[in-house]
Amino acid sequence: MRRVPISEVGRYLLRGSISKRGCLVGRHTLGHGAVALRSPTPLSGHFRAASTIEKPTASSNESVVPFRKQLKEEAKLAKKQGKKKSKGDYQTVDGWELTVGIEIHAQLNTARKLFSPATTSFNDEPNSHVALFDVSMPGSQPLIQRETLLPALRAALALNCEIQSVSRFDRKHYFWWDQPAGYQITQYYEPFAKNGHITLYARDGIAAEDGESVTVGIKQVQLEQDTAKTLTQTGNVHWLDFNRVGVPLVEIITEPDMHHPRTAAALVRKIQLLLNTVDTCVSGMETGGLRADVNVSVRKADDPSCKLGTRTEIKNLGTIKAVEDAIIAERDRQIQELEAGRSIAGETRGWSLGSKETRRLRGKEGEVDYRYMPDPDIAPLVIGNDLVEHLRTSLAVLPDAELDTLINDFGLTAKDALSLIILDNGARVQYFYKVLDGIDRKMQVELADKTRPDLKSYATLAANWVTHELGRLTTYKAGPLASAELLFTADGECAQVPAADLSQLLYHLCLKQITGKVAKELLLSIYLEELQGSVEEAIEANGLWFREISETEYRQLAKEAVEGEDKVLQEFIGYKKFPQGKLMYLVGKMMKMGPTERINAATAEAAMRAQIEASQGRG
Repeated sequence: MRRVPISEVGRYLLRGSISKRGCLVGRHTLGHGAVALRSPTPLSGHFRAASTIEKPTASSNESVVPFRKQLKEEAKLAKKQGKKKSKGDYQTVDGWELTVGIEIHAQLNTARKLFSPATTSFNDEPNSHVALFDVSMPGSQPLIQRETLLPALRAALALNCEIQSVSRFDRKHYFWWDQPAGYQITQYYEPFAKNGHITLYARDGIAAEDGESVTVGIKQVQLEQDTAKTLTQTGNVHWLDFNRVGVPLVEIITEPDMHHPRTAAALVRKIQLLLNTVDTCVSGMETGGLRADVNVSVRKADDPSCKLGTRTEIKNLGTIKAVEDAIIAERDRQIQELEAGRSIAGETRGWSLGSKETRRLRGKEGEVDYRYMPDPDIAPLVIGNDLVEHLRTSLAVLPDAELDTLINDFGLTAKDALSLIILDNGARVQYFYKVLDGIDRKMQVELADKTRPDLKSYATLAANWVTHELGRLTTYKAGPLASAELLFTADGECAQVPAADLSQLLYHLCLKQITGKVAKELLLSIYLEELQGSVEEAIEANGLWFREISETEYRQLAKEAVEGEDKVLQEFIGYKKFPQGKLMYLVGKMMKMGPTERINAATAEAAMRAQIEASQGRG
């Protein structure tokens, strides 16, 4: 194929103009303004399709502005007016209703594959864990590995599903190189779990239009096999790693209950968190252990009785951001097509990160195409109620309950509480509990009840340091001793900053016995393993105790700081809204004038307020 000049590429990308040389078969008319293109040699029958490009024509004097162009013009206008359009502005389109359903595939945290005794492997040598059944050797038979059922049941229970006492396996036929048998074993007709639900709250990040909460139905949860992993090489060569064939998956199918892109993304995030909490999913979206397919349709909002529009499916979305962005792009594409008088084809589409549009992959297969049939080699799966009840009563504390505890009992913000739970696969929140327990025990031993601070005051302090200050450690250029990332154990211990050391540090910071600056320097020393002895010994040896100046000295400093600041003080006369910025300017000046590391910012602010009020005769 000839090299295409940049000018031609530019004309195609910017104006949709296509050169008449090269790939054009001819100028045979397919319709007004349409031309036929020569298709590349197809890899398989899945990709054969007639391809046409329609040239829009003006049928009247009235020009039709494309929907996507309208969006661009709105964005330009908002920019001119000094408004940057946020993602929240893209949740709805006037006159249209979006409907979304999601299918989530998650790899189960098991040691064995679903129907063979081969071990699950994700980082070992390719094709090193493959049983005869995995590659469909003649005469090999499926034998369900019972332990794979346990994490699947935990997932279904966390999603409030009804566990079916009897379920069955089916064959889903399709032919592709990553499927050795020519069919996938799944549970289409009689899955092991049905009729669940998950409630999303405002703190989960749903769209503002959904209010405080929205409940999404879970149609069913089913067991199925994963496929081989394709490793693309140069020269149109593909290598197959059969280690992944037969790895057990759960497929979670939701009802089409979502109507905003952000809510759909929040659902995927929350399900990932749920699966991790109950130890179901071996890894998250970031490592390919969880993938989402979204079904998108639109219809006119002025007629709710009208049936749902034709849906398209966007396959294999691998990040939370991709879920929201792909839904927005596909919704806008469908609206654009319908407003132009065209119809929506039921098809499977793809999405690439950073893209602005979805792309067609193939026509949408249905039940007939897959030729579902009961698998004759696998007996029905019978699940006893005693097993279900045992798993139900032994489930880990679910995220919503833990969030309620962190917010209501410990006074954390919803954002900090959610960050703690998500970070390090739940190990960070366990670390937080250890740090908080260490502070609390030291408070109980060394302070009387009347002098002891409120639990929420040091719980929020601990959460801030565990979430933010620890995270900043890895951004320091701390030399060769610094690790690339913080390492946490499952029970909540940090390899670089032991919970006991951080507890001591925050105990003294909470009681204002050291300053925040000193505390941060000590934390870095702990991280770099430079601390000699305990935290208290280091504070004592280096003279780091906070020795606050007296009340008289605060008053004198405040008096000196306002001298020559008549213009600033004018801002405080008869104010409608208190000029906090001007106050903090004076407080900062006051702290610079005083002795280093001996001034408390809150006390200095109070002294400055008193000085300003006294100078204006309000005291």
